[in-house]
Amino acid sequence: MERRDFLKLTAASGLLIAADGLPAQASGAKELPPGAVGLLYDATLCIGCKACVASCKETNSVPGGALWSDGMKQPPYETVTGEPPIWDAASDLSGRTVNVIKAYRAGDGAKDTEGGYSFVKQQCMHCVHAACVSACPVSAMVKDPQTGVVTYNKDACIGCRYCSIACPFLIPRFEWDQAFPQIRKCQLCNHRLKENKYAACAEACPVGATVYGKTADLRAEAERRLALQPGSYYEYPLNHMESGRRVRSVVANYQKQAYGLHEVGGTQCLVLSGVPFDRIGLPKLPEAAYAAKSETLQHTLYKGMIAPGILLAGLLFTAYKSTRDHE
Repeated sequence: MERRDFLKLTAASGLLIAADGLPAQASGAKELPPGAVGLLYDATLCIGCKACVASCKETNSVPGGALWSDGMKQPPYETVTGEPPIWDAASDLSGRTVNVIKAYRAGDGAKDTEGGYSFVKQQCMHCVHAACVSACPVSAMVKDPQTGVVTYNKDACIGCRYCSIACPFLIPRFEWDQAFPQIRKCQLCNHRLKENKYAACAEACPVGATVYGKTADLRAEAERRLALQPGSYYEYPLNHMESGRRVRSVVANYQKQAYGLHEVGGTQCLVLSGVPFDRIGLPKLPEAAYAAKSETLQHTLYKGMIAPGILLAGLLFTAYKSTRDHE
């Protein structure tokens, strides 16, 4: 196709789309599901013991778990290269680790100060308007309409890895070293919910740094902590917001917001920290969900299948013209 023909085709496409009538409808931000559950991670309480990491790996290495594979004999531990497999030594999220504790250090200052150090927990944030679900072309990523938990179906997955690219937190990981690779990410121990159990990371936390519960309760709890006086004492919920167990600790000097409350349309997992979030590896993100923007663009381009139809017509015309020229 010559350049002039291409420009004509493009212009015609734009005119037809514009003449189609009503503008394409924006997908808009989605609402928090009625029974949404999640986690509240308070970095100022975390002692870096990694009990949550070990519990996550063991609990999810069973049928239905986020790390399970057919024929698995033991949890997929990550050992130090060249060392015997004595303990798990995961340093980042991977195809074998869907929950990890990392350390931030910028100087010799105190814990939870920008010139000191802090811990940070990383796992799927379970976005209210999940980009991975929106990007998946085969519905291998699904958001539960009641709990809002984002789960993965390996039988539907085609390995395109669009979910990994779309995620603003870069959470889903691909098993590059496996013959039949899967996407691995936290599924909030969804396989345990039917047993009236909850996320293993929260269940194992001995200091209340990670607590599980309804997202609405977690958001209210985060707001309560942000309103506390630094240096005072507070009875922090332990493990589960409804467990009734509490642990008394000194209130830290928090950053004045809960991470995940507004980022990309909100997430069901929240983070509190004494150190700026971008310093502990949590990216600065807009309030609008990326998924809402991309879905609006898709709806505009594919409304009535006009644009694809014009593209197909252009290709057929090009083929016809080329054939005629050869004759």
